Amino acid sequence: MRLNFKNTLNFFSAVIFVVLGLLMTGHAHSAPKTILVLGDSLSAEYGLTRGTGWVALLEKKLQEKKINARVINASISGETSSGGKTRLGALLKIHQPNIVIVELGGNDALRGLDLNVSEQNFRDMLNMTKASKAKPLLVAMQIPPNYGKAYTDKFFSMYAKLAKETQSALVPFFLKGVADKPEMFQPDRIHLTAEAHPTMLENVWGPLQKLLRK
Repeated sequence: MRLNFKNTLNFFSAVIFVVLGLLMTGHAHSAPKTILVLGDSLSAEYGLTRGTGWVALLEKKLQEKKINARVINASISGETSSGGKTRLGALLKIHQPNIVIVELGGNDALRGLDLNVSEQNFRDMLNMTKASKAKPLLVAMQIPPNYGKAYTDKFFSMYAKLAKETQSALVPFFLKGVADKPEMFQPDRIHLTAEAHPTMLENVWGPLQKLLRK
């Protein structure tokens, strides 16, 4: 039996092409996603033992679920929306994240900052994130009623308004399930204890999980 050299060569070339294609596809699927957390003291483990805050718990959850993703925690205690906006550009360039979790605003309210300015800062951060091809996840906060009903209502509604406007994912309320439990707070009545952080993670996990699947 005589082998057709040209046909044999074409066959092996096709096999090599398919194998290389499969290898490249496998590599693409295995490339880890990067999650950037841009937050304040609630994400920076203020007053907590290292490794017990919700961001650290998120890293553990991703490992347990065998989700190939790394977490960059760029949170700073005392951070405001203005500070976050100032830092975000460099963070996007350095880390090139796939997902950006924006957990800010509490310090804006504590300082009584103009909410029109805060709103524009958030808008700019969400748009910067989308322009970098990353997916934003906006984490909504609420403030106590002693700030006045008008300010309190405008502050909370700002998050849903911006999420809708920029088509960003939203955590409806970061402290759902813990905000009404005094025993979950540290003595300063502002920061949460380690016992509250698993619940805080669960509040973030639902919307985040959807973004990880995309």
